[in-house]
Amino acid sequence: MAYQWVEDDGDVPPGVSRVGRSGPESGRKYIMYHGTTRQAAGSILTTGFRQSSDGMLGRGVYLSRDLEKARRYPIGHPEHNKVVIKVVVNVGRVIAIRQQGHPRQKTWHDPTYGRVYDTAWVPPNSGMVPSGLEEDCVWDPNRIHIINVICPRLTPYRPQSVQQDGLLMVGAGVVLAAALLLLLLLK
Repeated sequence: MAYQWVEDDGDVPPGVSRVGRSGPESGRKYIMYHGTTRQAAGSILTTGFRQSSDGMLGRGVYLSRDLEKARRYPIGHPEHNKVVIKVVVNVGRVIAIRQQGHPRQKTWHDPTYGRVYDTAWVPPNSGMVPSGLEEDCVWDPNRIHIINVICPRLTPYRPQSVQQDGLLMVGAGVVLAAALLLLLLLK
């Protein structure tokens, strides 16, 4: 079975940006995604996001501006048990963490180490994330507002044309489409 992840592109609130090639700019709002299980999504919808206890960037809420990245999480769970929560995030002050071992990798939100940041951003293809996709970590869950929950849709099986013994064999859908086209042409 194949699943397809589809979102409504028309629900971007005014003043909010979608994913772009550059990193998130401080003070802006962005559409982001959080991949999780159906059960965890129910809890998030009821009580809101909570910081993870630790991770590559330390404590915070892990998100991505890339739906393709978010739909992979949690890794190892069956696709039918996953959902993606679509959110708007006011990123506040952003720091780019471009390599493992960055001096602020886990302390970007701690005033003991200098300037305080609200969001840490790992750029795509930085070598920090195995998928090569970007990742964001937001310190304060109150900066995150849920818009929607995206569930995977089961993609119906569509047989393809097959060449066998010199004959072209096609699926019923192709035959039906050809028959409808022929009827329209004959009118």
